[in-house]
Amino acid sequence: MRRSIKKVLIANRGEIALRVIRACREMGIATVAVYSDADRGALHVLHADEAYRLGPAPAGESYLRGDLILEVARRTGADAIHPGYGFLSENAEFAEACAKAGVTFIGPPASAMRVLGSKTKARQAADAAGMPRVPGSVTGLADVAEALRVAAGIGYPVMLKAAAGGGGKGMRAVTRAEDLGAAFTAASSEAERSFGSGEVYLEKLIERPRHIEIQLMADEHGSCVYLGERECSVQRRHQKVIEEAPSAVVGDDLRRRMGEAAARLALSAGYVNAGTVEFLVDDAENFYFLEMNTRLQVEHPVTEMVTGLDLVHLQLRVAMGEPLPLTQEDVRLRGHAIECRIYAEDPENHFFPSPGLITRLIQPSGPGIREDCAVFEGWNVPLDYDPMLSKLVAFAPTREQAIDRMLRALDEYVIGGIKTNIGLFRRILMDEDFRAARIDTGYLERLLAEPAAPAQEDAHEDVPEDVVALAAALFAASARRETVVTPAASEESRWAVAGRREGLRL
Repeated sequence: MRRSIKKVLIANRGEIALRVIRACREMGIATVAVYSDADRGALHVLHADEAYRLGPAPAGESYLRGDLILEVARRTGADAIHPGYGFLSENAEFAEACAKAGVTFIGPPASAMRVLGSKTKARQAADAAGMPRVPGSVTGLADVAEALRVAAGIGYPVMLKAAAGGGGKGMRAVTRAEDLGAAFTAASSEAERSFGSGEVYLEKLIERPRHIEIQLMADEHGSCVYLGERECSVQRRHQKVIEEAPSAVVGDDLRRRMGEAAARLALSAGYVNAGTVEFLVDDAENFYFLEMNTRLQVEHPVTEMVTGLDLVHLQLRVAMGEPLPLTQEDVRLRGHAIECRIYAEDPENHFFPSPGLITRLIQPSGPGIREDCAVFEGWNVPLDYDPMLSKLVAFAPTREQAIDRMLRALDEYVIGGIKTNIGLFRRILMDEDFRAARIDTGYLERLLAEPAAPAQEDAHEDVPEDVVALAAALFAASARRETVVTPAASEESRWAVAGRREGLRL
């Protein structure tokens, strides 16, 4: 059934809220932002047509308050809500509440979310669809005793996972029976804090697999297309760090088999809108169902780059009841895209979050570079939320060229006042194993266990003299300013030339 969407409330924050606002504006749709006290001056608040306070900074008092969000929708006349990712994006009760309030939820129906958004129920659906999956429990674990029984049946190592979430939250790897009790308690507690449900399940830990996911888009008319795959094997503690499209090891046959299996699963559950089916893949090209994310993914930009499609536009059109404007035969992949998740964290100090004031920001640009970002010079990065600052994407005809383009962009990137993981990305992208695509889900942990190469003091000796002179002149001209920014040694880029290692006066 066709329906009109004239005003969208974005029930999220940061770069994804800004991404949705821009898509709506391109389609002539008005937007409403919501914010917590920590985000009063955020870019998504400034860019939306209207903006309304939800409450204090803690997500439980603001972005997770579905009742407050629906009240803002009622007051503003918003006829649709886009949940972004995280927060309420995979909350079936919220999707159902939207429907009862007469507000279009830009995502799957609550019924499909209950089947596929829950990791345990999704495993049951995968079994019913005849999809291979990782051995383990298909329902939530009642207690530690049940976890011990399941683990004994499939053998160690095993992995505990939150049934209601993702993003590495509520996950614990266990190699010995004596450690399972403490891991169960910790995983359940983290899942409860992150997703409002402490339910966890257990599966066999497959060692050294690749993590590959299939992007889906389905409409209300029974059509579902898969938009290629993303390689997400570079992870730290089960949190994706770098994503690529397409995967360097997935050929046409494996892509077709995984895509068709993912689409069958979605159609069997009456799925509508954007979704992602995640798999583990071994060296023999066997794939195992892992879970389904019933929302737009953080890493959707790499799929957009290689398909030429705007996934948020498609989400909005599908939510209006329109049929998909393309068939499977229309999907063509071209080139290669890589995404780096830029975080406010300190890799040199156990990846501790690094909130605080951004005192200097020089963002990369140029051919093939896209950045989804919602921070600015003078923004105070809050401690209350995920520390992701931006998503930097490089696109080029080949994987090798995309890697080199990303390295160039990282060299241009300057974020002063806080620590970031930019230096870590340089290390990864210059690593021989990464460049040769010899990666799996344990790759980054192994790399981090190795000693990092010492910084080369002569790294910029080949910089032309006129560039050095210009940098020195800029440094001298800025010496009259007061604010001092001293980037961490691990974050140095080509801007460190000509005395900038001593601090840049702005």
